[in-house]
Amino acid sequence: MDLKLKDKIAIVGGASQGIGYGIARTLAAEGAKVAMTARREKPLHEAAETIRAETGSETLALPADSRRAEDCSSVVALTVAHFGGLDIVVNNDGAPPLGELTSFDDHAWQQAIERNLMYVVRMCRAAVPHMKARGGGSVINITAISAIQPIPGFGLSVATWDAVIGYAKTLSLEIAAAGINVNTICPGYIETERLQKVFAADGQNPHLVREKLAAEIAMRRIGTVEDIANLVAFLASPRGNYITGTAIQVDGGLFRGLR
Repeated sequence: MDLKLKDKIAIVGGASQGIGYGIARTLAAEGAKVAMTARREKPLHEAAETIRAETGSETLALPADSRRAEDCSSVVALTVAHFGGLDIVVNNDGAPPLGELTSFDDHAWQQAIERNLMYVVRMCRAAVPHMKARGGGSVINITAISAIQPIPGFGLSVATWDAVIGYAKTLSLEIAAAGINVNTICPGYIETERLQKVFAADGQNPHLVREKLAAEIAMRRIGTVEDIANLVAFLASPRGNYITGTAIQVDGGLFRGLR
């Protein structure tokens, strides 16, 4: 299926590895021009070069810290200056520390808010005017299944990513008439470097941890980066433009709620 993404201009956060890298690669494979951001400069440039070589699409490596307001503004400005516009923004970054909620002080909470919620707020604030100028666009936020099905120990992420869902829903109502859709994806257990750390946590047998996690999933398998990236590409394409204001779990049936 041709998703009609050729020459669309995208920004993808956390793109040096994991889900962000997979999303950038998939969009580039569909013909999009992709600005890739991450904090670590060397791995980011290597990732951008690899995707450029594999797909033939133009990539732009923009080292940035999503927790800094000036970096968010700069990423959007540099992307528009380099490519001539902006059609797609994928807000994706890491997660705050794990731990019991009552153990975190104000500084930890503020850092979590900056990393998760304010990152999305700032990127959207900078990007939406450029999308309006192009006649439409797509904003996609990557959170986690814990945002809609809380997990003990993940409270900083639960609270701040749930706020992202509320922000995105409201924004979707405000800018739908401009042809811009806004959606949030809530991945379940996905095969990434972060999940590998979970497999090896607390000295447990990684194989047994993997089996335990997979047993929680209706499909009985850990998800792949491509499972997330394919949905992002669809939502960002004209074929998915009528979908907006949603929070979609991509989890193989891990989520047990009705809504």
